[in-house]
Amino acid sequence: MPVESRKLVYDGPGGPFEGVVAWNTSIQGARPGVLVAHSWHGQSDYEAKKAEALAERGYVGFAIDLYGQGRRGPTAERAAELMHELNRDRTVIQARMASALALLRSFDTVDPARTAAMGFCLGGQCVLDLARSGADVGGVISFHGVFEPPPYPNADRIAAKVLVLHGWDDPMATPQQLVNLGNELTRARADWQTHAYGLTAHAFTVPGLNEPERGLAYQPDSDRRSWRALCDFLEEVFA
Repeated sequence: MPVESRKLVYDGPGGPFEGVVAWNTSIQGARPGVLVAHSWHGQSDYEAKKAEALAERGYVGFAIDLYGQGRRGPTAERAAELMHELNRDRTVIQARMASALALLRSFDTVDPARTAAMGFCLGGQCVLDLARSGADVGGVISFHGVFEPPPYPNADRIAAKVLVLHGWDDPMATPQQLVNLGNELTRARADWQTHAYGLTAHAFTVPGLNEPERGLAYQPDSDRRSWRALCDFLEEVFA
């Protein structure tokens, strides 16, 4: 399929920001749009490639930036600084996610009534926070995300469908935290589901990653299965 992508500098709370938009040029008219939220390292080629993979499936993929233009974490130390800075006020996360969603809906190529958001690691937390805000988004998908809720009340009802794709051995999101998330989503009357992959650590979708002492490792079977689950979920959300 003829997929094109381009960098996009855009405004938002605390901006400017710089992301990547990808779309299939052979498709005429508006189609569903999907936000792609990044890991603690910041927006990178990894998320841009995911946006392109979404475009190959007929969606508009928008790899967003939550840190700000030029603010990236190439080292673990710098990534931790940026992540902790963002997490100091979770209302900022929700505001930036909402702003990016509004921008996605404004694209001529996107059907504003059919949108979703997916994210990896920190981005998984961010898409859950978008859902927790009560945002009118069709669905959110968390890949090896963090589950701790914000320290303030969220929407009484979560409108978005929720898919959580999780490594059972992830030290950053324990089995009990997964249970707690399920209870939280149930209280908010969300349509939710989780896929927990055995013998799978954090960041299982990142090829080449192998740091078992830190609980980080690529798991090809879980990577493949989780992407298939994502595709099925989006087909349902956008049906």
